[in-house]
Amino acid sequence: MTEGIAADSRAHRTSRSPLAMSHGEGQGALILEAQEMLAAGQSGEEVFAELAARTGQWGVCVLAVCLALGVPPTDAEARLREVEPLFAEFVMGEEEDLALVLTFGHVFIVDRVLDEHEERIRDLLGTAAGARGGHPCGLLGWFRTGELTKIFLYFAKTRFRDGRGSPPDFWDAMTAAGQLLASQDGPDREEVTAGLERCRTQAAAIGSKSTVIDGRPPLGRRS
Repeated sequence: MTEGIAADSRAHRTSRSPLAMSHGEGQGALILEAQEMLAAGQSGEEVFAELAARTGQWGVCVLAVCLALGVPPTDAEARLREVEPLFAEFVMGEEEDLALVLTFGHVFIVDRVLDEHEERIRDLLGTAAGARGGHPCGLLGWFRTGELTKIFLYFAKTRFRDGRGSPPDFWDAMTAAGQLLASQDGPDREEVTAGLERCRTQAAAIGSKSTVIDGRPPLGRRS
């Protein structure tokens, strides 16, 4: 009987696609409410879970939260189309679990528009990520939201093991990114400067090792 109730619940939620619904009454009110909740300090995940549990209109709530966050309508609808099949895996009362899955899927992320200086830093950090052999999935969100300093400081702690990645390319890219970040004023400038020094030290150490391997003495020791 429990399975029957769950099936009825799923059928009720999927009988009308939110993409086919007007942006009229219900959705407009939900967007305004979501904006107020976000302004009060709640996260997109928390807002969705609360609205979805109350209304039972999960798809409409996804759109409402995305639009309240400032996600363009076409992007918000594309995100919903991508995750809507997941709704069948949940039943009423599991809105918090669904909200967590949606958050891990970056449904409630607002992509930050970067200026030219920031784009150069992001590109260098992307190069570093490739040379590092990848990065945790959670960092993708930082790339999208433009948390460049956080990414740099995280990568600056890297320790290469088991021959993975390309340390020379990694530390070169990190040094260049650190120099650009250090040229900006900000509350994390001291940490960035310390991270930059570590990058320079690592790059120099690798350079010294490579010259020895090539049969040439390190700079400063040549006769």
